[in-house]
Formats: sequence, structure tokens, C-alpha cells
Amino acid sequence: MHTGDGSETHGAEGGAITVRRDVPTGTEGRVAELYWEAFGRKLGAALDPPDKGRRFIATHLHRDRGVVALAGDHVVGVAGFQLGGRGLTGGGPADVLRTYGAVRGLPRLALLALLERTPAPGQLVMDGIAVDAGHRGRGIGSALLEEIARVAAGSGCDRIRLDVIDVNPRARALYERHGFTAVRTEQTPYLRRLMGFTAVTTMHRSVGDRRDETR
Repeated sequence: MHTGDGSETHGAEGGAITVRRDVPTGTEGRVAELYWEAFGRKLGAALDPPDKGRRFIATHLHRDRGVVALAGDHVVGVAGFQLGGRGLTGGGPADVLRTYGAVRGLPRLALLALLERTPAPGQLVMDGIAVDAGHRGRGIGSALLEEIARVAAGSGCDRIRLDVIDVNPRARALYERHGFTAVRTEQTPYLRRLMGFTAVTTMHRSVGDRRDETR
């Protein structure tokens, strides 16, 4: 049920899941934990060790650039997006250097730059989607994507863009069920040892293009 205020409630085995915009105050650490579980291999090269990386993400989180799934008041899923030059995961060069120091920080900035994706005009870019392992298979990823599409439409965007790595076929299948199509693939063999993937596929979906999917 869509409540009209950016929230949506889904009845599911194990209790209702509520989807809402904005990361609730006080849950930044939990969101950072979910992000690290999903993307730690990719982020770890730049933000290791894990405890320090999670703290960095939590400290610099832009709460208004996220959509979350809640089981009660517990965050069990999150999807980040970029709009107006800001994404869910923040922290600029000065923050990285302040946290890691100049000697260790500069190489980290170079690695983070490889992950940057800048939206084109009229485009919302998804930063990533992460669902708690114990709550997968309940349609949470689909619900988060639906709410992201509403955010894009309400922001005047005509296209949603995301990037998926070659070692995450499950995520790609989810995106394809929601109408995303691949537009190009960049081979990145130089990132295999550092971040664990060798190709990145960019996918687009027109806002308003929704496909039925099995939950």
C-alpha cells in the first residue's frame, strides 16, 4: 500500500515491510553496515579497514538521498541515489584526507574517483541497493526500485541510470525485471585484484517504464 508520503507498506511473511524516503535519524550506522555488506569488496580498497570505512560512510551520509525498507524501526534495505550533485554516500577529498592522512588518503581518492558516476541532465543515478541477507526474497529490492522511480518522476527526471558489476548477476536480473536495459559495458580487468570485478555494465530505464515482475 502506497501511503502518499513517500512510504509504502508491504505485507509479507515475517511481518510488514515499510518503504520510505530519507534515512531515519539514528540509523546511519545501520545503513553504512548494509552498504558495507553489499559493496565492501569494492569500497574496501579505498576505505579500509572495515570498521573505519563504515564509520566514514555513516558520518558523511546524506540522509535525503536514500530510500529505506523498514521492518518495524529496523532498516533491512536501502537504495541510494544522486540528484543535484549529492548522493547517499558523501565525504569529499578534504574528509578523506582528514580521516586517513595525506600519505594514505591520496591513493584512496584516486580509487574513489574510479567509482564516481555523474548524472547527465534529466537523469537520476542510483548509487546502489542493499538488502539484509535475512530479508531477501521478500520483494524488498523491487519495492526500493519502485520508490526510486517515484523519486525520479517527482524530481523531473526522464531516465534512471545505474551501474552493475559482472560478479553480481542477481542484481542485474532484478534490474532487468524492472525495465532496465544495458547500454554499454566497460571492461575493467585492472580492478580485479583491488575491487573484485572485471567489467561494469551501465543500464538505463525511462521514468514511467514499469514491468511486471514476480516477487
